[in-house]
Amino acid sequence: MARRIVVREFGGPEVLRLESYEPPAPGPGEVRVRHRAVGLNFIDVYFRTGLYPPPDGLPFTPGLEASGVVEALGEGVVDVAVGQRVAYGTGPLGAYADLRIMPADRLVAIPEEISDEVAAAMMLKGMTARYLLKQTYAVKPGDTILVHAAAGGVGLILCQWAKHLGATVIGTVGSREKAEIARAHGCDHPIVYTEEDFAARVKEITGGEGLPVVYDGVGRATFLKSLDCLRPRGLMVSFGNASGPVENFDLGILNRKGSLYVTRPSLFHYTATRAELEACAGDVIEMVRRGIVRIEVEQRFPLERAAEAHRALESRRTVGATVLIP
Repeated sequence: MARRIVVREFGGPEVLRLESYEPPAPGPGEVRVRHRAVGLNFIDVYFRTGLYPPPDGLPFTPGLEASGVVEALGEGVVDVAVGQRVAYGTGPLGAYADLRIMPADRLVAIPEEISDEVAAAMMLKGMTARYLLKQTYAVKPGDTILVHAAAGGVGLILCQWAKHLGATVIGTVGSREKAEIARAHGCDHPIVYTEEDFAARVKEITGGEGLPVVYDGVGRATFLKSLDCLRPRGLMVSFGNASGPVENFDLGILNRKGSLYVTRPSLFHYTATRAELEACAGDVIEMVRRGIVRIEVEQRFPLERAAEAHRALESRRTVGATVLIP
């Protein structure tokens, strides 16, 4: 028997319950993967609460990111082999388990020099950083950018990668301790948002010019003030809702604040094809392999303590990456 976390009703962390189950044999194009580590992400909270409806409704097993070893192949699978180390970061839902069936075309091979925990923590967050910095807005040398939640899982990757691309990085954090963590990962100007007005500080840093882009995974609490950080025709990239979704937004504000642009992108639309997934994941693997981006797993929870992990994530008690260990 295998184990997985099941959500049978939307709600708080308490709805995450461990259950035993018997996984089926892999079908055509599928493989069975034995997980070694599972990545924790804020999108897991969105599905747990029902903010993002799970594709197949209730009940469901959360999780979109994990690493493991292939145990069995379905008919027609030729690109992966039994015993191969693999990882994924675009789902489908179901990663909170020790054993699961996966579409083979959503898996990527992991080189030996990258550990299982790092592999589980780098895929969704790393590919998110990659498309944000290279596709949604192509960061170039000399740009100054703002990264919200700069000491979080995606934030630390964004800071390191953007610095490598030649940008000056401004980042918001919730404490002085997190400010030092962000600074150590390439953030030139950490702003403790509980102590400073981040929009006023951005204007000061940029000499009143404003920014070409803001990367905001926080949502409701930071959205409107982030618009004040942009220069005319700047781009607001809203890629998450950690503080809640942005609602009842008046589009006229974009005109009044300088003909601004806003986008609400998703990793899944940037990795929809196999070629897109391979290009995105390949860049992440190379950046981690070369040491340009360091993925630091700071919190580990047994799979059965998934509810505790969610509480830590939602209360901002985590730094960097968190994994569940089956």
